Amino acid sequence: MSSDGADRVTDPSADEGENEHEDDAPRRRWSLWQECVVLGTAAVVLAVLVKVLFVQAFYIPSGSMEPGLVENDRILVQKVSYWFGGTPQRGDVVVFDDPGGWLEADNAAPGGLRGALAAVGLYPTGGHLVKRVIGVAGDTIVCCDDQGRIEVNGHPLDEGAYIADLDDADECNAPMIPCGWTAGPVPAGELFVMGDNRADSADSTVHLCLPNETECAKDPYVEVDSVVGKVFSVVWPVGHARFIGRPATFDAVPDPAGS
Repeated sequence: MSSDGADRVTDPSADEGENEHEDDAPRRRWSLWQECVVLGTAAVVLAVLVKVLFVQAFYIPSGSMEPGLVENDRILVQKVSYWFGGTPQRGDVVVFDDPGGWLEADNAAPGGLRGALAAVGLYPTGGHLVKRVIGVAGDTIVCCDDQGRIEVNGHPLDEGAYIADLDDADECNAPMIPCGWTAGPVPAGELFVMGDNRADSADSTVHLCLPNETECAKDPYVEVDSVVGKVFSVVWPVGHARFIGRPATFDAVPDPAGS
């Protein structure tokens, strides 16, 4: 063995220890702020995925859905029900994009920081409408029977459990326009919607072309593709928190003739 140590035998375990320390070095160089950035980015990405695929938060911008949904209530909308060809059903409370001219300017979406948070699902958004589905494709809606009830395919709806009380008990349950109208059959891929506060809801009924209107270009229907999802709960304020279901009265509505 030469004195210069060219044939010196080294300890393999010592090399392994050095390699382990070298592998650990990059992990030790992560600073607190870097970890916060990574975790924050992951949280935002997760929030976006949840918003796009599963659940989105909104607030109620008006009193059109009272008494069930009160102005400034925070609601959650789920999208899973309408996956894989599922469509809104009669009685569902849905959030949808403005079909065109239905929204007032003061119901616009928030801007600034609130708008940025809303974009990733971290702030309840406005800029949409929330109504109850009354008719689906093929349905005919009539206002009203001799007891003032809305009829769908000839079946009168018992809506006392969810609509607001009317000032005049003899009025039909759609007082924003005169009673005596018929809507439908609802076109394929579209919906006829109404607010629960019938005296203060600019819904499908307001956009009907009435018999005495000439050259009317209004459209009372909402495209299914514009529906964001189904309201399933109120989450704020705590005193209003509850789940939102589908009223039983819609179970007895028959399918439209010829379907």
